[in-house]
Amino acid sequence: MAGTKKPYFGLRGTALTAWLTVACATDMTLFGYDQGVFSGVIVSDDFLRLHSIAGQSELISITTAIYNIGCFLGAIAAAIYGDHLGRKRTIIIGTTIMAIGAALQTTSYSLAQMIVGRIVAGIGNGLNTSTAPVWQADSAKSSWRGFLVVVECVMNIVGFCAVNWINYGMSFAGGSAAWRVPLAIQFVFIVILFATVPWLPESPRWLMGRDREIEATEIVALIEDREIDDPVVVLLVADMRWAVEYERENAPTWRELFSGKTSSKGGTGTLQRAFLGIACFAMQQGTGINVTSYYLPTLLIESVNLGNETSRLLTACNSVQYLFFTALALVFVERLGRRRMLITGAAGQAISFVLIAALLSQSEMATTDAEREVWASASIAFFFSFFSFFGFGWMGCSWLYPTEIVSLAMRAKATGIGVATNWIINFMVVLVTPIGIDNIGWKFYIIWAILNACFVPIIYLFYPETANRRLEDIDRYFAEGQHVIVCFDKEATSSKRPERFAIQEANDMQKHQSDDFLEKPRQESIHVE
Repeated sequence: MAGTKKPYFGLRGTALTAWLTVACATDMTLFGYDQGVFSGVIVSDDFLRLHSIAGQSELISITTAIYNIGCFLGAIAAAIYGDHLGRKRTIIIGTTIMAIGAALQTTSYSLAQMIVGRIVAGIGNGLNTSTAPVWQADSAKSSWRGFLVVVECVMNIVGFCAVNWINYGMSFAGGSAAWRVPLAIQFVFIVILFATVPWLPESPRWLMGRDREIEATEIVALIEDREIDDPVVVLLVADMRWAVEYERENAPTWRELFSGKTSSKGGTGTLQRAFLGIACFAMQQGTGINVTSYYLPTLLIESVNLGNETSRLLTACNSVQYLFFTALALVFVERLGRRRMLITGAAGQAISFVLIAALLSQSEMATTDAEREVWASASIAFFFSFFSFFGFGWMGCSWLYPTEIVSLAMRAKATGIGVATNWIINFMVVLVTPIGIDNIGWKFYIIWAILNACFVPIIYLFYPETANRRLEDIDRYFAEGQHVIVCFDKEATSSKRPERFAIQEANDMQKHQSDDFLEKPRQESIHVE
């Protein structure tokens, strides 16, 4: 390797990938922690009294949901500035902003300060959650990509699980400690991010897109644990170069994109691919996950008539089985593929909400308290089953798929817009949930059952498989002008890598080894960020 000083403390291969995964996974753990922390805060008597919002469901909803407006703004900022800043700088800036927001929330003595803190923390989280999965997907080996991005999502649930147990444990402390300590623990994750991200490699695909091929080649070699003139490294870099050059020659401009035109030179499927990624993020919120993750203690108190302590305990127990099923997805994400897992998850979620609505309706019509309690208690099992199906089918895949399907030129932009869409819908869901439960009761859950049922045919008809494919395989698939409806294309729906891509790769490798058809990267001293 060129140069006397080894970059990244001499780490390479699996060790370097593990370090990168620690940073990205910590970011997603903090995301999961933030998703769950306020469910315990808003049922703390001291918090409600200090901020003068006890019994005011509209103010409680706004204080909870305003965080998502911040996340929306952060995701839009990532879409606009992410490609200019790069993956690393975006996350460093986002983490700094989150630290400010966490400090404002932890030290809050007024509703105005808490709302400002929620918005500021949300902006940082929006920047980070738009970037970390893209950074991981851009940098990982194709055989590891799905596994590693789903690991991030598992760690998201680790954060969610941890904060629910912390909320339950701190509820016995009483006073301001019951809600200030859980908010302060955010700094543990923030410190880890500051200790890892600045010393990690930038995405090689982002570097290639910025015409920094020498640095991209060096990083690919380190990740693959090979020399820079190794045929595998040269082939990977050549594929990245092809994807960048093809995008530049054929991708439509923003004006053409939004006017429905495509480049006259060829096609990249840019609009279709961006729409698939953005719609995937939108559908994730349409599943109703944040009806339950933000408000499960409240739902159990108001819909099922449980006590505060019992509701907190069940929420904590639920988070453990949620974590188990999200982790189970690691085993199947490449075997079953993204399509099957998303379809299975949506179907199971729809059935869960139908049964919740049916049981709660029976509870409402019951004539005795004992009968009402039996029907309402039975519904708890299907709140748990909803989390199981979501953890297995949607938690990982809904974040992984958009980072894979979108072209390199649009990856940061489309992921940013997709995450922004996710957050603005999240805001609406979190805002209307307490009001919906108060006004229409069990009928509120029917809305989510219908939405989940609609997602099954949408995924089946329009979403091509991305499992076991290199990102450049997906570029070539869309460059060939494939159809919008993919369900009849066996190659597009198979979870196995299409044989022709493997054959083409083998032929290219053989050609390189025999004819030296690719110029070897210059072996010179380089500066790696």
